[in-house]
Amino acid sequence: MVRPYAIKGHKRKKREENYDREEVEQSLEEGTGATATQDEKAEETALELPGIPIVPSNSNNKTGVTFILERACLEVAKVGKTYQLLSSEDHANFLRKNNKNPADYRPDILHQALLAILDSPLNKAGRVRAVYVRTEKGVLFEVKPHVRIPRTYKRFSGIMLQLLQKLSITAVGKREKLLRVIKNPVTQYLPVNSRKIGFSYSSEKSIPMRDYVAAVSDDVDLVFVVGAMAHGKINNDYTDDFIAISGYPLSAAWCTFLICGALMQKWNIF
Repeated sequence: MVRPYAIKGHKRKKREENYDREEVEQSLEEGTGATATQDEKAEETALELPGIPIVPSNSNNKTGVTFILERACLEVAKVGKTYQLLSSEDHANFLRKNNKNPADYRPDILHQALLAILDSPLNKAGRVRAVYVRTEKGVLFEVKPHVRIPRTYKRFSGIMLQLLQKLSITAVGKREKLLRVIKNPVTQYLPVNSRKIGFSYSSEKSIPMRDYVAAVSDDVDLVFVVGAMAHGKINNDYTDDFIAISGYPLSAAWCTFLICGALMQKWNIF
């Protein structure tokens, strides 16, 4: 009797498991300390933004300064088929159709203020401890002082768009997060012995910036709260002082420039 044999057919290949992109990103951000697999490393590389190098700075144990840029207008919307960072220059018609004032959408103000802070000799000397940005919608994120912000606004808007969507941006070739969304309130990240100063043209206390910082003790960390919006006032609920440093309205970039200049003079930084 002939032994029956099964008819040979094509074996069905096992389907490879398809991991969701968000799950991979979540596993990368958890930072368990274990060695990442090749797939995870490839995914992490895809999330890195080339062109955001780390700028070396001279860190020290001396007192420093922290900047908080309040009410920055960073809002993402779907324009056509893609998500974009809204600005008055590029999306004026879109904003008007949605009953919004184009003059209020000025992310370039934040761009200019960050460049003024991070490019200053004060930051290169290691005296800038941290930079925090809070948007008009209440989203709070941290910008590491050693990050090099892109020179052009187009590149900057692309980074802000990815930050608000991915919640963090990683350094090139490293796992360090140069920009990351963090939890409110911002006061929990400030030094304990810090003095928090807010700025407004309408403040009754008017004093030149160099005179103000000269009177502050050298063992006190300074926190400066500057508005990064086109119009209006910042929330001064958590500030210790609220001053005007000019008889004229100033842009956020010019205000931060005066702050950095006064501190450079106080600490002999050239």
